[in-house]
Amino acid sequence: MLPKNLFKKPKNDLESYDKYTKSPAPDIPSELCISCPECKAMLFTSELNENLDVCPKCGHHFRVNARQRISMIADEDSFEEHDANMRSRNLIGFPNYDRKLKHAYLESAEKEGVVCGTARINGMKCCLFVMEPYFMMGSMGTVVGEKITRLIEYATEHSLPVIGYTVSGGARMQEGTLSLMQMAKTSGAVKRHSDAGNLYIVVLTDPTTGGVTASFAMEGDIILAEPHALIGFAGPRVIKQTMRQKLPAGFQRAEFLFEKGFVDQVVQRSEQKEMLAKLLSLHGAIPEGGASNGSI
Repeated sequence: MLPKNLFKKPKNDLESYDKYTKSPAPDIPSELCISCPECKAMLFTSELNENLDVCPKCGHHFRVNARQRISMIADEDSFEEHDANMRSRNLIGFPNYDRKLKHAYLESAEKEGVVCGTARINGMKCCLFVMEPYFMMGSMGTVVGEKITRLIEYATEHSLPVIGYTVSGGARMQEGTLSLMQMAKTSGAVKRHSDAGNLYIVVLTDPTTGGVTASFAMEGDIILAEPHALIGFAGPRVIKQTMRQKLPAGFQRAEFLFEKGFVDQVVQRSEQKEMLAKLLSLHGAIPEGGASNGSI
């Protein structure tokens, strides 16, 4: 019996078009490019960094870490950190919490979910705290609450304004009731700071939710927000499931809260330093070596 493939022509590489017509998709290292989650545009990371991590195509504000925030807002070399070595411990023996803390430290290169200190903005001294999204999403545990409280008490003692940048998923569940106690502790410090006649400005960034929203995040004399930031207590999906109703368009976004009066102004990242400097100046802050512009 003759073989089945007796008359089959041998394959000629020159006759194969697949090799030349099908090219593999370009493999671009993530260090060079990133896709905008809003408009899906491919952006060079260098271009994005030059634009303060804001998409030049659609204006989407990417999440940035606490040190980046400080460099954007504070005058160069003016930031002096407070309580830099404070770290959380597994106070109630929550399973795997020690491992989560170690992972958060490695991911964020920070020891806790907030960075606190004093700084100058256009020469005007203030106290500044910035929450860290890459440390357990800025969740508020005992150390976060303690650091913010100490900073506000320092500001009260030295009659300094406080500027706070919030980003948080809420109270840290791994610390139980101890984390919820930070809501009252920070709020008490804000009240004493206010009673002493000092200014407190909050800038809400994406996301600011849970116990942080229910305490010091919404207690500012002036409340600013970044565009399209998610701001609320419970998340929109939880509310929708509870109410069993369709929520309004843009519900819990910064623009929606501005429309309803919960936020005083939505401010682009590129304009925040100038805005904060104006507010500090209007409320009597004096640049180093300068004269007061008066207060309102």
